[in-house]
Amino acid sequence: MKAFKVLLIFGTRPEATKMASVIKALEKSQSIEYKICVTAQHREMLDEILEIYDITPDYDLDIMKHKQSLSHITSSILIKIEEILEIEKPDMVLVHGDTTTTFSSSLAAFYKKIKVGHVEAGLRSFNKYLPYPEEINRRLTGVMADYHFAPTEFAKQNLLNEGVKEENIFVTGNTGVDAVDMSIKEDYVFENKILNSIDYKKDRIIMVTAHRRENWGGGIDSICDALIDIVKKNEGVKVIYPVHMNPIVKETVHKKLNGIKNIILTETINVKDSHNLMKRSYLVLTDSGGIQEEAPHLNKPVLVMRDVTERQEGVMAGTLILVGTDKKNIVDNVQLLLDDDKKYKNMSEAQNPYGDGKAGERIVKILEEIQ
Repeated sequence: MKAFKVLLIFGTRPEATKMASVIKALEKSQSIEYKICVTAQHREMLDEILEIYDITPDYDLDIMKHKQSLSHITSSILIKIEEILEIEKPDMVLVHGDTTTTFSSSLAAFYKKIKVGHVEAGLRSFNKYLPYPEEINRRLTGVMADYHFAPTEFAKQNLLNEGVKEENIFVTGNTGVDAVDMSIKEDYVFENKILNSIDYKKDRIIMVTAHRRENWGGGIDSICDALIDIVKKNEGVKVIYPVHMNPIVKETVHKKLNGIKNIILTETINVKDSHNLMKRSYLVLTDSGGIQEEAPHLNKPVLVMRDVTERQEGVMAGTLILVGTDKKNIVDNVQLLLDDDKKYKNMSEAQNPYGDGKAGERIVKILEEIQ
């Protein structure tokens, strides 16, 4: 009997992180043959994850170039993936989330009439420009996908509302939670040496990440101003901000925050450092998508510096608060969590809606059953 053949395609750090547990589960499968193709939409940050989780791609398209446009990414992947599909002739292409790699790879598979499995399906902000271009990438991927691995019942309902047949939707939890469980260690030693010098028991640490395209310019400026206010008002609070590699973000952040007491800027940190820093933090300020799922798994309140989120489940569960990029709103909500023990306890102990760390295993079991 011919083995069921799956081609996994991803190209960014978040995709690789969230596909790692699926790959580890596939390694144990007796009935599925799989190959891995990376587009390297992000080169350096992708390579870091491949090394951390010991993932060896069978194909590397290496498409990234300086100041690449969305059109370049889309067209390069579409053309190069076609060649891989011709060689491998998979029964299914498995993609993740909402990147341009995800959309382009799904389109290439559709053109070849190859089935598409979409991990982390059904997330919606219902605003096509927030986040941009991710919201449209995931919607278009959802149209082409044959199997939808939704992280929550809420995501499943989004898909049902769009006309997806219920028998093609599988609620699995989010593989990002799996990745956290693969990373956390009580005696963890950070690769970034600055993080080893922090007294996590003495100081209350606020971990910050902010890089979204829609926050470039005024949004990042306002976030930086809020961080300055927070550390000036609160002795014993330190902000740790791993700054994204994007030059627009780096220039703004360093100009505003260099030299500010109790604000520690680092280079982008690897995913294991990030997870273990989250574990040791008091709360998290972010505009990231994945962190909205990861931090609540570690019982950390998350303030989301965006106007809308596709992770509505977290807002409803009480693990997330949408604060936008308004300086006063950020400062006021942080201050509330610093001052109000009951509010902090309620958020930190709220049930994380994104699963139990076994999503990758569930996805592979479903693949074994549907082949």
